[in-house]
Amino acid sequence: MRCRPSYLHPRQVERFEVLEGEVRTVVGGVERVYGAGETFEVAPGIPHQMTGDGPARMRWEVRPALRTAEFFERLYGSGHDSARNAASIAGFIAEFADEIRLTG
Repeated sequence: MRCRPSYLHPRQVERFEVLEGEVRTVVGGVERVYGAGETFEVAPGIPHQMTGDGPARMRWEVRPALRTAEFFERLYGSGHDSARNAASIAGFIAEFADEIRLTG
């Protein structure tokens, strides 16, 4: 399965609801496809990854939020950090270690 890198959230629960399309996941080593109308949760500390075979739309909730919004604002926002080398990427990820950790 071609997915984003495997990652986990050490202190957060994620809840997903598939609104349209299908989402392929690997959660805790178990692969599954979720379709429109289905929901699933990922517990803290569980490695996971996901992708879609085509267009999909989901509702995503993370509890507690911690600094998740800031992470994505800086990663994708207009004032994002210019991570051009491994050291700056590692520093950025380390800064948000309470929210996300890469596992692979």
